[in-house]
Amino acid sequence: MCTGYIESVTHQPPSEQPFFSAVVVDDLGPAALQATNAGGIRKPYDRLRVIWLGRTRVPGIEAGVQLRLNGMVTQLDGLPAMFNPRYEILSRQEHL
Repeated sequence: MCTGYIESVTHQPPSEQPFFSAVVVDDLGPAALQATNAGGIRKPYDRLRVIWLGRTRVPGIEAGVQLRLNGMVTQLDGLPAMFNPRYEILSRQEHL
């Protein structure tokens, strides 16, 4: 389980396999975003890639949203990643 803010989202073109991706960071500093790995050990991360397979969008998931994620952390292209996590939106950034 980890908590952080969505830094960015990536939309796939219609010609690609559908998935929706977001990068999660924590505004408290580079080591503040932590997730529990499969062995139950908490590890700090600068960024965490979150991927929902088979989805072109996920309701409520956009840049600036704070959320809590629950899922297994693995590595993808050198970045910690979580596939199809359960999530809870904690707050939204106000738009000016």
